[in-house]
This record gives sequence, C-alpha cells and structure tokens, in this order.
Amino acid sequence: MRLSAYHSATHTYMTGTRRPLASLLIFLTFCILPAAHAHAGGWNAAIGELPHLPPRFVAVDKSRQTLFLYRHSSPLEVSATYTCTTGQATGDKQVEGDLRTPEGVYFVEHRIDKGLDWDLYGGIAYTLNYPNPVDALRRKTGFGIWIHGRGHEITPRETQGCIALNMADIEVLGPGLERGLPVIVAQGVNATGAQPEAERGAATARLLAQRSQQWAAAWQARSDDFFDFYAPEQYTLSGSGRFNAFRQQKERLFRHLDWIQTIVRDVQALEGPGYWVTWFRQYYRAPNLTTEGIRRLYWLQDPQGAWRVAGMEWRPGAVGMKQEYMDFVRGEGEKFVSRWRTAWLNADMEKYMECYARDAVQGGRSGIADIRSQKAALWSQKKPRRVILDDINVSLHHDGLKLTMTQRYADSSGYSDEGVKTLVLRPEGESWRIVREDWRQD
Repeated sequence: MRLSAYHSATHTYMTGTRRPLASLLIFLTFCILPAAHAHAGGWNAAIGELPHLPPRFVAVDKSRQTLFLYRHSSPLEVSATYTCTTGQATGDKQVEGDLRTPEGVYFVEHRIDKGLDWDLYGGIAYTLNYPNPVDALRRKTGFGIWIHGRGHEITPRETQGCIALNMADIEVLGPGLERGLPVIVAQGVNATGAQPEAERGAATARLLAQRSQQWAAAWQARSDDFFDFYAPEQYTLSGSGRFNAFRQQKERLFRHLDWIQTIVRDVQALEGPGYWVTWFRQYYRAPNLTTEGIRRLYWLQDPQGAWRVAGMEWRPGAVGMKQEYMDFVRGEGEKFVSRWRTAWLNADMEKYMECYARDAVQGGRSGIADIRSQKAALWSQKKPRRVILDDINVSLHHDGLKLTMTQRYADSSGYSDEGVKTLVLRPEGESWRIVREDWRQD
C-alpha cells in the first residue's frame, strides 16, 4: 500500500470520514518526516548539562561502537566507558529483520538470565522498550532489542540489532541496568554544541517538565483542558490506545468521581530524534482506585509549534510514593486544622465556612446553609474563647482523609467541654473541605 493510501485508509477507519488533503499533509509532516530525516543521516544525540536530566543514564554511540555510563551529580560526567557492538547494518532500525539498531530514548525493562544461548547472549540480557510509542507512530517494526553479553570476544557491528558487550563488562555494568534506567541510542553521541543549541535544549526541558506538572494538575481538576495536552491521532497510532475511547473513559470518571488526586514527583526529561520524553513518579488516588508507578509522556511538536503528548507508557509498581503521600496529606491535614481552628476561634464566618463542602454534615445539621445559620445564631449570643486541638491523627478515608483529635472548648458564656473531634475531609482542587464533622464528649 502506498503511504498516502495507507494514511487515507487510517483516517477513514478512525473517524468514518476522509480528511481534506491539507489536513492529511499536515498530519504526515507531524508524524513521518522526523523519522525519515533521522533514517537518512542518523541521529546525533547532543548531551550536556541540561535541566531535569536523570541522575544516571546510558548513551550508546553506534559510530564509535562505545557505550557510556553518565552520572549527573553536578556536573554531568561519564563515569564509565565500554566497548560495545551493534547491528550489522548501519542506520536507524525501520523494520523487523533489517539488522539495524534503533535510535532513540529507551528504558531498561527486565533482566533475563535463564534460557539464553551462551554464544549469542552470554547468558544475561536486559530488555529495552523498543518499539517505544514514537517508534510505533513512525511504523517501525521489530522487537527484542536488548543490552546483553556475548559468549565470545565481540567484534564491531555483529548483532542483529541488539547492543552487546564483552562478558567482563556486562558483569560490571549489569547491576546498574536497573528497571527504568534511560538508554540513549544514537548514531553519534556528542557534547551539546553551540550556546544557542544548549539554550534551546534547556528551555525545552524546562517547558516540558512544567507541561508535565500542568498535565497532572488538569487531570486532578477533572478539566476538559486535560485533553488539550494530547495529539489525538498520533496517540492512537502510537499504540497507546484509541484516543476517543481514552477520552470517553476519562470523561465518565470525571463525571462520576467526587475527586481525583494526581501527584507527580521528580520529573526528568531527555531528547530523542524529533521528540522528547518526560517521566516521573506518579501517585494517583480517587475514591475507586489508588496506584503508584512511573509515567512516561512522549512529546511531539504540532504544526503550530505546541508540544503535545503523542504517546504514553505506564509502569505500575512501588516507587516510594505511598509514604510520601502520607507525609504530604499529614502536613495538609495539620495545616487545614490550624486554619479551621483560627477561623472558629475568631468567629470569622466567611473563613470558617470556606472550610466546609456544600454537602457537609455537622452533627445534626446537613448542608452548608444549615451550618452557617446555626453558627450565626450561636455566635450572636456567645463567642468562642478557647479552642485547643491536640493529638491530631491523620488517616485515609474513602472520602479523602479522616482527622481525629482531642478538643477543649470554652465560650464567652462560661460554658466549656472536652472530647474527641473527628473531621472527614474531601479534596477540592488544591484545597480540602470538611464533608463530615462529629464530636463526642469524654
């Protein structure tokens, strides 16, 4: 099938209608030309002191048949260098069986140390996530691109597309090839060039790290703006899933879930051939689900120059976010109690009511209007004189957070009591609101 016919058929399948020629040409430029350019001359990766670099990563220079291990601890430095061998054919991998090593940004996925041919693999291999979403978008095929050992002394360009090292070297490097370690594979690996190039890379890294945080904030806000971060057609073709189905599922969740929290930490960024990838630790919590793991976003520029997500990868697993989240919400809960207590003690109606959800329940009162009315009547007769809250315990609750504390209260009439106060808080945007308040006297 000719290229134009292929894309015409794809557009008809996805939308049910044929696209105008101008739209099709824009789509082809967006999706295909970066890959063709990289294949024609090979991609040279410029590596320098940029913002949001990972602390460790590997870079493979195919022209020099050399693997570099980088550490970024101010400054960026090459901590080890190894001779390697790559595919028998030159250029960027395009199709299965072309004997080329792909060029791009990849990540270590798994370690294999059983059932491998000794001469070919030396008994140990580390798999990479080829094809990544941009590779799939560019219609590259093939699989099984690994970093592995060799049962004999390596010679230049002898693999079927993998990256192979001598056994003595893979035994040293291997323990550091942890799951998620970034691996840059390029025709050449060079230091960042002229100042304008370095400034451009730094500006793009900062922008995409910021865009990654904004993407998470829009998701948390259950906003339609969330979908504007994506390039729908490219997302579908990248193998990340059908964008229309993805959007419909998210819109259903946005309607039915009372709240979503999406917390992003340690955003990192690297440039590939015609794209960037950002990745980060992500903690997601909603009434129906709690997950943590590594999220990767693959960014392409649209014809107007805006960066959009063309593909995603999600690797669930323990990444230390559960304890971080508990530390975070414990601090949030304590700050909330301090703000609520101050408003209560000062009989500041507006700030006090800002702490409650519209459907809040407080003792026998239901709804924010009922709570306001009762407090207005009470405070017109007697003002709070003492509100002491101690021993605050914060725990998770299906509505958000549960806060339990001891309370000592006194008002201007001389009345006082002591007991246990329980607050249930629900996230609302960047804030929290009380949805239920209970008190029992000791």
